[in-house]
Amino acid sequence: MAKIIRLAILAVALFSFLQTTVAVTTHVVGDSTGWTVPPNNDLPFYAVWAAKQTFILGDILLFNFTTGQEDVARVTKEAFLICNSTNPISLITTGPANYSLNSTGEYYFIGTLNNNCAQGQRLAINVTTSPGPTASPVPRTIPENYTVGDRMGWIVPPLGEIAYITWAYNKTFIVGDTLEFNFLNGTDDVAQVTKEAYNSCNLSTSLALYNNSPAYITLKTTGEYFFTSTYQYHCALGQKLAINVTGSGTAYPPSSSAHSPSGSHGPTASPPSGSTSAAPSRISGGYFFGLLTIAMVVFY
Repeated sequence: MAKIIRLAILAVALFSFLQTTVAVTTHVVGDSTGWTVPPNNDLPFYAVWAAKQTFILGDILLFNFTTGQEDVARVTKEAFLICNSTNPISLITTGPANYSLNSTGEYYFIGTLNNNCAQGQRLAINVTTSPGPTASPVPRTIPENYTVGDRMGWIVPPLGEIAYITWAYNKTFIVGDTLEFNFLNGTDDVAQVTKEAYNSCNLSTSLALYNNSPAYITLKTTGEYFFTSTYQYHCALGQKLAINVTGSGTAYPPSSSAHSPSGSHGPTASPPSGSTSAAPSRISGGYFFGLLTIAMVVFY
């Protein structure tokens, strides 16, 4: 009888411990904005939202949208990049919609209605098994060559600015890296410009101009770099790239308050400061049952 009581007490204690350490997190996609075309033409809205989250196996994505006005499709990476919704992995048309992250790896979601995906209704995340202890990333010290746009190259992108935002999103640029711009000579070029010129597409002056393809630009200093094409309407149609170069190999998105470049290779800038906290402790249900099994062996 005493063994049964002790086992019951241990089971209650382990259950209480589980409740405090294990919690499936429901991530409300876009927070109060929900799942829609981002307001104010904010194309990287969902990329910025996702960068603030930690997605763990078993978590849930909550897509808040109005049935009949929006939907959410899980698609391949290739379909995500070109907003191709013809053959989705899954499609949910009734909102609000819960999506369980039941496997690790990359997930890609888009809205399939109208031109919503091209207007920014798209989300890419990466799911891991456990947040584990927060570890400092190992700085990359060997420079790399990045082909801007990969196979697409440096052109007026079919879907607008989102193409180059997506290309740069998960990349870490450090001092010494090289950008390779591939374009057709005589029909395009690449200019390094100030942030103001980048935002307004006012290309009356540039910090550096490259007319011959391929154009190789070495990132010699830390800070923000802004590139576009000087050909008519190319900038306004989305042929523009903004990146941030760090010295440590830890990437930070360009800040809205940073100073404009003062030289041909961009400014010297420090990454934004801010406190970081470790992710909440989580253990799996399997681990709990493992503990319970051990307890049964001990008490019996």
